Amino acid sequence: MTATIPLVFGAGKATSSNRAGMTLMNDQVGEVIAQVMKDKPGVTVTYLPSMIRVDGEGRTDFVYDEFAEALGEEEGSFTSADLEESMSTHYGRMIHEDDRTIMFANPEDAAQYIGFDLTPVN
Repeated sequence: MTATIPLVFGAGKATSSNRAGMTLMNDQVGEVIAQVMKDKPGVTVTYLPSMIRVDGEGRTDFVYDEFAEALGEEEGSFTSADLEESMSTHYGRMIHEDDRTIMFANPEDAAQYIGFDLTPVN
């Protein structure tokens, strides 16, 4: 017998989850990133056997110096490359800046960062 689960999001539904996030490796660096992110407003951290999910509402900032400090490293030592190395996948619009990675649930919210013009064209 197959159980039917009602779909909240799916085909034919014009709705947004307003969530964006990433899946991290369940290793030392992934654990530190999760520990830093878990108490941020709107962020949910879910531990799974081989990975850690970090999901945020709307906009979520992953600030590199917060991770460096938690790892006992010098300011400026953690970069987007370190985050990418620990991350296995992501969903939402991801923007890398010099000091942080920003995840946006809605592409329109990232428009200023990606040079997307939201002005309607006739």
